[in-house]
Amino acid sequence: MQAEALVQAPADAAELIRGAAALIFDVDGTLAETEELHRQAFNLAFVRLGLDWQWDRSVYKDLLRVTGGKERMRTYHERLVTAPPLSDGDIAELHRIKTAHYAELVETGPCPLRPGVTDLLRAAKARGQRLAIATTTSHGNIDALLSQALGKRWAADFDAIVAGDDVRHKKPAPDVYLEILARLKLEASDCVAIEDSANGLVAASRAGIPVLITRSMFFGDDDFTGAHIVLDDLSELSTAKQKLKNNPMHSTSRSRDRRAQWTR
Repeated sequence: MQAEALVQAPADAAELIRGAAALIFDVDGTLAETEELHRQAFNLAFVRLGLDWQWDRSVYKDLLRVTGGKERMRTYHERLVTAPPLSDGDIAELHRIKTAHYAELVETGPCPLRPGVTDLLRAAKARGQRLAIATTTSHGNIDALLSQALGKRWAADFDAIVAGDDVRHKKPAPDVYLEILARLKLEASDCVAIEDSANGLVAASRAGIPVLITRSMFFGDDDFTGAHIVLDDLSELSTAKQKLKNNPMHSTSRSRDRRAQWTR
């Protein structure tokens, strides 16, 4: 079954969201279309250290199958026929410089949150739902983005934040999601993961968490088999809000049916 067959009505997505005790967000591609800025930052870091590497969009899209910036650079280096040796220290320094360039690009931006994200965060807090972040990116990258988009005190709105360097294995391993569940002290079926990539879908699914996909620039053609909902962006949830208000009994009944299905 291809991803196109998985797209369901926005009302189904709204029910899925409303029935969760906690919403767990990926960052890059999910909260904002950041991957192009990451690509530019990598290239600036390569120039800075005198490497003749240049990642165009095609190369970068392929490398995004490898989760984690340091891992991505190591994979690219290993693919080169001839290349000077790079130690783990060299990779770490490249990544440090890249992260600094990324922060500068986000600051000079703009790099707004994707459509519907701000409304969803606000509505979730109003409903008393808990918020969390589960990502393979670094804490520095998360802060660079969200301090610009949500303000310097953004982290106070999130009950748990787990980044790539906090766990042993990055997505598609479930480690970040398992750590989030442990910190929130919630069952997987009580949560919804919001992702944009197949790697993120696999990671959350391996942890047993229902997944809502919001298609992004670099991962829009991924195979999202196994996702509960696939949307183009989260603004579709606003479209469904009025429909749920107009038929609350129908919504509540379907939400109970779906939760029972997820826990079987």
